[in-house]
Amino acid sequence: MAVVGGSGVVHEGEGHDHAGHSHGDPKIYTGIFEDSQIADRPLSDYAGDWQSVYPFLQDGTLDPVWDHKAAKGSKSVEEYRAEYETGYRTDVERITIEGDLITFYQNGEPIEGRYAYDGYEVLTYAAGNRGVRFIFSKTEGDEAAPQFVQFSDHGIAPAKADHYHLYWGNDRAALLEEVTNWPTYYPSTLKADDIVKEMLAH
Repeated sequence: MAVVGGSGVVHEGEGHDHAGHSHGDPKIYTGIFEDSQIADRPLSDYAGDWQSVYPFLQDGTLDPVWDHKAAKGSKSVEEYRAEYETGYRTDVERITIEGDLITFYQNGEPIEGRYAYDGYEVLTYAAGNRGVRFIFSKTEGDEAAPQFVQFSDHGIAPAKADHYHLYWGNDRAALLEEVTNWPTYYPSTLKADDIVKEMLAH
């Protein structure tokens, strides 16, 4: 199971400008926080049935999002789309998480593993803001299931995720260096239009 690597486009601190979006403390959500505010998180924060947003980028559904970002950002519509094309790219279209079991669906085929909490890592990005990756290590399961999965949902303490960016592979340290490819998942119950509305609220 592989995720296509990034192109060297540095995503701005995994930060996606979320100003005005309701996610608790807005400073934390944009990556401004103290180490003392960080707390371990359980896998249950990410429990549920999740869909990749990459197909919505590919079919043009997310085009209004790039227009919105370009209208208030420093890049063109094409530049934002290219950045997120690299960021969202994945061949894992769906993920389910129940208890300690994570199932990755690749071309409709399930790949399963059981995972235990393996701590967190704090990353400092080029823009100066920070992020926390919550890491889980495989205890058993299919050989094809990755040894490590790392969640980033802009939260730094226990709370139910409403979407997340996921990094996975067999090298814990190398995954922490990946900042250009961040497959992103929203609840499978959301329709495409709902996801666009959610993104436009950021």
